[in-house]
Amino acid sequence: MKKFDVIIVGTGVSGLFAALNLHNDRQIAVLTKAALNETDSFLAQGGICVQADDEDFESFMEDTLSAGHYENNREAVAVMINQSREIIEDLLQAGVEFDRDNSGFSYTKEAAHSRPRILHCKDSTGREINSRLLKKVQELSNVTVMEKITVTDILSENGRCHGVTVRDISGKYENYCAQATILATGGIGGLFKRSTNYSHLTGDALAIALKNKIRIRDISYIQIHPTSLYTEEPGRAFLISESVRGEGAVLIDKDGKRFTDELQPRDIVTQKIYQQMEKDQMPYVRLCLKGYVKGDIAKRFPMIYEHCLKQGYDITKEPIPVTPAQHYFMGGIETDLNGRTDMDSLYAVGETSCNGVHGKNRLASNSLLESLVFSKRAAQDINRNRHSVEHPIFPEPSEFSCEERILEDKDLIMSEIRKGESNAGEH
Repeated sequence: MKKFDVIIVGTGVSGLFAALNLHNDRQIAVLTKAALNETDSFLAQGGICVQADDEDFESFMEDTLSAGHYENNREAVAVMINQSREIIEDLLQAGVEFDRDNSGFSYTKEAAHSRPRILHCKDSTGREINSRLLKKVQELSNVTVMEKITVTDILSENGRCHGVTVRDISGKYENYCAQATILATGGIGGLFKRSTNYSHLTGDALAIALKNKIRIRDISYIQIHPTSLYTEEPGRAFLISESVRGEGAVLIDKDGKRFTDELQPRDIVTQKIYQQMEKDQMPYVRLCLKGYVKGDIAKRFPMIYEHCLKQGYDITKEPIPVTPAQHYFMGGIETDLNGRTDMDSLYAVGETSCNGVHGKNRLASNSLLESLVFSKRAAQDINRNRHSVEHPIFPEPSEFSCEERILEDKDLIMSEIRKGESNAGEH
């Protein structure tokens, strides 16, 4: 059995930022199921929201609430907005290089935003932020980062979490004990046939919470992104960032006619696309940048340009086929505004958590901001409440099939999602 002060499960921005905000006299283990950079944070394209100026609070709040169908936790939204500038300053200190123009930061606008308030790093904002934070974490002498480690359960006794049970790549099981544990395992895209998420993101923390009777919230609130690149090839769907439409791109039907307002909330645009696909009897609609996006398209969206070119589409010259795909999970393990779950010493942050900030539908580019704000708050809460507890003696974990467990967890989560959908009127 290994012992740490804090265990963090996940190397997306929420897990890494939590590690950076914990006191440096803590012995910290950061675990990830796959490679260090195989996180959905790394894939994020569009950008990160920030309160643009003092007058922007009310409009930022209203945009977030409207997109979330007013089912948001207003206190959580206020916390996120109020701390947004602080988070951006933290990222700048970490070396993140946001795009700038002659007047300073370059702000873009995305669907359901009433004004430009999104900072970006071309179309690879997540990669820039995640990489910078990972580098900072790897420089810390008090942090041990371990990849290809799957957390299969938590260790608990009398309503308190004492750490996790893990399985390494060789199949060996082991108990890791800690004074505090943070679950930052990301979303549930791996449970869906078509998703922009990595396939290994299968809601492991959610399954663990369900099995340990830890409260969950809004489990049926799943966001479908309107635009992923259409392909008949299997595998992860390639996202076409919302910022493409924010910069002016339009959706067209099979006859080349525009059929909707592209800057409505994601759930509405998705619905319009499905309706048009059915009307056209086509498995996709098309997204047209040429003539609508100002400036150098390839320079503004280099990653999207290169990927589409490899697939045979030149976005500077022709429309591209797009179709909706599962993208984000608004529900998750229920937490307070400091990431605390209803089990003592167990925290959840990022997409695997739910404090109600997003409501029923997340506003574009709020995900990175939300993850950073509340992971920092979780770390600060752990710092404030430092105490040492003697761990009970847990039996050595038994050997069992990881593959069977993954299938079991998938069935468990999907069953809960269906239950949540049938009870949607109660939310």
